[in-house]
Amino acid sequence: PEIVKSYSAAIVKGLQGHADGDFLSEQRVISTVKHFLGDGGTIGGDDQGDNIASEQELFDIHAQGYVGGLTAGAQSVMASFNSWHGKKIHGDKYLLTEVLKDKMGFDGFVVGDWNGHGQIKGCSNDNCAQAANAGLDIYMVPTGAWKPLYENTIAQVKSGEISQSRIDDAVRRILRVKLRAGLFEKPSPAKRPYSGKTELIGSEPHREVARQAVRESLVLLKNKENVLPLSPNLNVLVAGDGADNIGKQSGGWTITWQGTGNDNKDFPGGTSVYDGIEAQVAQAGGKAVLSVDGSFDEKPDVAVVVFGEEPYAEGHGDRENLAYQQGDKSDLALLKSLKAQDIPVISLFISGRPMWVNAELNASDAFVAVWLPGSEGGAIADVLFTDKAGKVQHDFKGKLSFSWPNSPYQATVNRGDSDYQPLLPYGFGLQYGEENTLNDALSEEVVIDESTIKQRDLFVAGKLHKPWLMELFSGEQNMLTNANTHQIGALSYRTIDKKVQEDAVLISSKGGEVAGLRIESKSHFREDIFAVTQSESALVFSMKLTTPLTGSLIVSTECDIAEGVEDDCGGKVDISELAGGMAIDTWEPVSIDLACFTQQGMDYSNTVMPFVVSSSDAYSVGIADVSIVPNTASKANIQCE
Repeated sequence: PEIVKSYSAAIVKGLQGHADGDFLSEQRVISTVKHFLGDGGTIGGDDQGDNIASEQELFDIHAQGYVGGLTAGAQSVMASFNSWHGKKIHGDKYLLTEVLKDKMGFDGFVVGDWNGHGQIKGCSNDNCAQAANAGLDIYMVPTGAWKPLYENTIAQVKSGEISQSRIDDAVRRILRVKLRAGLFEKPSPAKRPYSGKTELIGSEPHREVARQAVRESLVLLKNKENVLPLSPNLNVLVAGDGADNIGKQSGGWTITWQGTGNDNKDFPGGTSVYDGIEAQVAQAGGKAVLSVDGSFDEKPDVAVVVFGEEPYAEGHGDRENLAYQQGDKSDLALLKSLKAQDIPVISLFISGRPMWVNAELNASDAFVAVWLPGSEGGAIADVLFTDKAGKVQHDFKGKLSFSWPNSPYQATVNRGDSDYQPLLPYGFGLQYGEENTLNDALSEEVVIDESTIKQRDLFVAGKLHKPWLMELFSGEQNMLTNANTHQIGALSYRTIDKKVQEDAVLISSKGGEVAGLRIESKSHFREDIFAVTQSESALVFSMKLTTPLTGSLIVSTECDIAEGVEDDCGGKVDISELAGGMAIDTWEPVSIDLACFTQQGMDYSNTVMPFVVSSSDAYSVGIADVSIVPNTASKANIQCE
């Protein structure tokens, strides 16, 4: 917390200026501290999840950034998507008004986050008096819902549901900030001092600060037999999919929302990790060879392997546990392949958080947490390599600001806890010449507690379980279900009764184009449900035919939908033979061994659609009670060895 408190204050001062100096001058902008409050402490670390910390813990751990930022004079606070003890922050009057505005003395304005008010119980994106009454001063409505929200809010003030005094307070806060910022006297932004000076973006002084930040944030976790630093006159193999990938080393919220779909030319003036290594080695008369897959013609003296998490933002980063590359250990295979050829391996691990990487640590002679170095990845080489004379250019300075986990399930590991036993403690970080503390025999065993693996309900008793949504599609058309009947292209949909009223759905297609129903994650966030696949699980649902099936009927799954079709993954099973034997208008159980999907490439740690039923032929089927059930694969209707 003390780190966040300190840099929050520094960032606010950098944006707004010092309160006793050029505060909100023509060279400054208004800053917003966000997201208030506790989004970093939700159960399981889930995006938009629930924080159940006590109020004292909420203040001591999660509010210190606001103590620093507000003390420095931040004029705006953004509310968070998360909940505190089950109550959405956007609608929490105690936190937004009594704590933030009254107890903490904040007199600026509170702004919402991207339709966050619509998540409050009883609210929608276009109707939410609760948020204003809780203390929200500005709604963020980036969609067409803004106009009915505006009209509904006026009506709610007229009816007394929102008091006039609450509106007056919100307006007063907004005007107060505008007056402080001099918006009524200052020239337009186009006429201010730095307007149009694009040469400042990416200027050398700015890049040098960024390079310094990269060098000083690197954390050396392992350095067996002091293999680092490296001499620059070696034959260096640079491998891994992160070696020459500025987009990957920059992470999410970089150019695109998820930070995907970018290539190096999108970062003019930026340097990849390989760029920095190649420059250092070439200058000293050595040789650097880039080979993503680790292949080579001439055996190298050393291999620097750059790998790590794919870019993500918000819910795409949610995981069931901290194990790196569950089910797909391609990076580990690369490390082991190089080690088997007696090549020293230096691992540079790209990530936005500590991960359980015991196997990768074991397969490395040296291991560096490089985090997300951004556009100046070349600065890493300044630390890895000596100069021509063998003198260290820059030693490691970085220390762990999070404890490093000793198991995939140690997501909550904080210094001061009675059971504090991390692999590496908070504040750890080797420097050159210090004794290495990690051996090559760290436990790689993933002990799965079968009692913790529970059935994953997707759509049961007519209700979708979080975080899943239901979408209908026909050809290129698609729509989320929000009523008891829908028609889209060749597909019709309606709710029906199985055991109780409207606990199932009926989908009917005229054929001629692929049409069906899919259960999918919100915004196609990658959901990590890998653990359930480790216990002989099956996809289980109830189905009934209302007319004889004369064509195909496909059940499929999809994972990790990315920018290009080639990056999609999943699996599909034709159940027409099974369905063809069913009696008409009779509910029958269907179960499919998950191995049928994983064998085709389905990655359940990156699940986007755990259930899709579709066909290009005509059909009419009822669907109910869709779940992933542990320990049922051996009894499944459809099994795969």
